[in-house]
Amino acid sequence: MSATDATTDPAGQAEGLARQAELLAAGEVGAVELLDSTLERIEASQGTLNAFRLLRPDAARAEAATAERRLAAGERLPLLGVPIAVKDDMDVAGEPTAFGCPGRFEPRSADGEVAARLKAAGAVIVGKTNTPGIGLWPFTEGPAFGATRNPWSLDHTPGGSSGGAAAAVAAGLLPAAVGSDGAGSVRIPAAWTHLVGIKPQRGRVSTWPDPEAFNGLTVIGPLARTVFDAALLLDVLSGNVPGDLHRPPPPPESFAASAARSPGTMRIALALNIPYSGAPARLDPEVRAAVERMASVLEGLGHELEHADVPYGLWPGISIMPRGNAGVAEWTKRVPDRSALDPRVLETARHGRLLGPLRPAARLAERVAQRRIGRVFRRFDVVLAPTTARPPLKIGACEGLGNWETDKKIVAACPYAWPWNVLGWPGISVPAGLTDEGLPIGAQLLGPANSEPRLLSLAAQLEACERWHERRPAA
Repeated sequence: MSATDATTDPAGQAEGLARQAELLAAGEVGAVELLDSTLERIEASQGTLNAFRLLRPDAARAEAATAERRLAAGERLPLLGVPIAVKDDMDVAGEPTAFGCPGRFEPRSADGEVAARLKAAGAVIVGKTNTPGIGLWPFTEGPAFGATRNPWSLDHTPGGSSGGAAAAVAAGLLPAAVGSDGAGSVRIPAAWTHLVGIKPQRGRVSTWPDPEAFNGLTVIGPLARTVFDAALLLDVLSGNVPGDLHRPPPPPESFAASAARSPGTMRIALALNIPYSGAPARLDPEVRAAVERMASVLEGLGHELEHADVPYGLWPGISIMPRGNAGVAEWTKRVPDRSALDPRVLETARHGRLLGPLRPAARLAERVAQRRIGRVFRRFDVVLAPTTARPPLKIGACEGLGNWETDKKIVAACPYAWPWNVLGWPGISVPAGLTDEGLPIGAQLLGPANSEPRLLSLAAQLEACERWHERRPAA
């Protein structure tokens, strides 16, 4: 499939998040009309993209009708009437939360905090997007739903584990969607589908009813075509409830305001060194060239660029293994029929039960990693790095493999994202171009604790120059 320029349709479906909200508020499109157009496009795409695990047409129509009445009465909310999707690891009242697993899950009795905040902002939740079983991999395939495909090339994965969310947004089915990132699971699919994906500071978005997700590794973040839309959605999602274990300080201004502000002159480290992940990885020449081109663009915008390695060391790896695997073991207890799970999930859960007692030591290793890696921010404001080492994998690239062989393939493709989950710090993946085959490539902007504002302002400046949102996959 080839790229095309942005177009609009009569229902405003092809517009972004902020623009759809404006059209609804101005009465230029109705919330029910917009929802019906959205559902029609999603249903038409399921046989090819397969982005959704479930749709909730009746509940969504009721929400859209309510939004339409509120709009007509003059009420205004950030996303009133705008269709949004959430990943299949987030609770929505009346719907099961299967997290990509096979089997019959009971509907949830209450909204999780993400769904509650979306509804409070007036959004219409159309459904839940596909993810691999318990979010384990950077591809979105599994026995529960088959394979989710990349709208830029149906032969390739959109990435994972928020692959369904990314495929839906990249294909123009929705203006934005909510994903989760435990080892790059928002940033990797953003890179592989030509989107903006934000991994916020740990605790920025509540994971309630879980006080923290996967022992602090996983955070919730937006996927959108533009920085402003992603920032607007992050504003809606941000905040805490009393039971949250992590409660970062609020930003000095809204994230949307940061995305509209000049970043000034920044010192940026171009870091191409690969974190040690226990398996071999090599940076693909096309990815390297794309990220180096982005560095040149930033330099042309007046920023100070310097090649500099990030001092990862072994500490991030020591921290992530017990925490991540133990998180998988804990989540499998929610699965009604564990025998139906992918054998690799079951083996990971078994490792998690063995490594679980090491979690306190793993949290100490995180603090060591923060001190060590934090040295780079004594000299630099931001780190620019590849989001992935390779372009998107082909569908089925890991099918039939055991755990170790799967791990080798995914580490070779995606070694760059996961250390920032150990650190708990924010990062944004932005489009860096296309390969010669037309496959998307991404670059990460990474910062220290609570640095979302500087990352957003820098990403928005890049977008104004690159105008990546104007390039879409062919219909």
